[in-house]
Amino acid sequence: MSPPVETEIKFEIPSSDVARLNKLAPLRRAETVRPAKQVSIYFDTKKFALRKNGVLFRVRRTGRHYVQTIKSAGSGLLDRNEWENELKSGKPDFGAARHTALEPLLTKKLRRKLRPVFETRVRRTTYPLRASQIEVTVDRGEIGTGDRTKPLCEIEIESKSGGRDALFRLARTIARVTSAELAMKSKAQRGYELLDGNDSSATKADPIVLKADTKSRDAFYQIAVSCLKQVVVNKPALLAGNPEGVHQMRVGLRRLRAAMSLFSDLLETSEANAIKSQLKWLTEELGPAREFEVFLTRVVAPARRHHSRLIGMQRLSHDLADQRRASIERARDAIRSERFRRLLLNVATWLEIGNWRHPRADLLGQRGDTPIVVSAAAALGRRSKKIRKKSRQLTKLDQRGRHKLRIRAKKLRYATEFFETVFADKKASKRRKAFLGALEGMQDCLGDLNDIAVHETLTEDMATSLTPHTRAKDRSRRAFAAGVLTGHEEARVNAVLADAVAACETFSKAKPFWK
Repeated sequence: MSPPVETEIKFEIPSSDVARLNKLAPLRRAETVRPAKQVSIYFDTKKFALRKNGVLFRVRRTGRHYVQTIKSAGSGLLDRNEWENELKSGKPDFGAARHTALEPLLTKKLRRKLRPVFETRVRRTTYPLRASQIEVTVDRGEIGTGDRTKPLCEIEIESKSGGRDALFRLARTIARVTSAELAMKSKAQRGYELLDGNDSSATKADPIVLKADTKSRDAFYQIAVSCLKQVVVNKPALLAGNPEGVHQMRVGLRRLRAAMSLFSDLLETSEANAIKSQLKWLTEELGPAREFEVFLTRVVAPARRHHSRLIGMQRLSHDLADQRRASIERARDAIRSERFRRLLLNVATWLEIGNWRHPRADLLGQRGDTPIVVSAAAALGRRSKKIRKKSRQLTKLDQRGRHKLRIRAKKLRYATEFFETVFADKKASKRRKAFLGALEGMQDCLGDLNDIAVHETLTEDMATSLTPHTRAKDRSRRAFAAGVLTGHEEARVNAVLADAVAACETFSKAKPFWK
């Protein structure tokens, strides 16, 4: 029997914006339920066994009423599996966990180890929109672990009938009149982060699990959702100035763009192009922050240690550090912007109710219905063949040509990771590891060549960005320091190119894992 499914969009919203909700016509017409105080206790073991298995277990008190809730991740962006039971007290009822995601984990040993780990205290206001079978709830309060607390203010827009078009129409209306922003983390996830003390840490992508007979359309959806989540959840880390947060958000953006390219033959062109344009904007806004971070860490810092007495090197490195700070602030400005908020909601809307989900063209429909094992094998074979052919000409390619080859290799690597579980038998798994290792080796070398070119450009720009009042002596010192950095990078080119040629040869011999 299929578990009950909860379909909702979650927003984070500044508490100062909550009053604006009452000005919205749909909510003004709603029969507002009096605000209620809710206290939710979340249970887990000391080593977080439930969290590791993707299961949430809580008991919520509203007045004198108690409700036990068990949740697990659903199949998409908005859906979660949910089981609820009323209780007579705040004590968990393990008998009510039968036929839920918790049941397989609920051994006698685990029952003994379950304990409260954190709680949420919120004042909840509910707006039932009966005409559209939608319920809007606003939660204002805090998450607490006993020794740490964190404020929360959220909006949940839940569809009681499963319809999504009305859900997104209302979501867009709310986002237009408030600063509400799409949220991907549940209260439980935020509670665990508070326990860990790393609510500003960078987050890698969730694993993608696809079956061989999954429809290609559904496979793209699952992949794209994973990518979008990686972008959204790394915002706190980026705002905190964590370089890894910038990197992981950029990885999420690149993975999403690669997935759209990989499945381009089943997407509606006009919709997809509009989304790609928005994603490209954000990628470009984050790019300089990552480039300066890599340059300063891998090139400038070692050079400064070796040439510590060079005044020009010191000043140039200080200027580059200033540029890095400016580039990080540029990235922060981008993700604080209205454009970023719109982008997240636009991508989510497109993934959930875009025309590509129910194409009118028969050809797009047939492609989308094709089992992923078939379309993945075709895409992997086609792309690897092009890369092998181009890599044989590596020594004849200019910097732009190498860059294009690197991008192709990166997209193929993402595809290889996306389809890990599609080709999962022992022989395929062994070949996939060898194939991925060879591909990563080639990509690393091509990436190193690209970094050298980027670093030379950054150095040249800094060396020539002088004011008319800069003294001649300072000009010459900066020029000399820039020459040291450039020379260091130029000296690596031949060796890195030789490594890249060898890596390309290794990749050309890697056996396909999809056959």
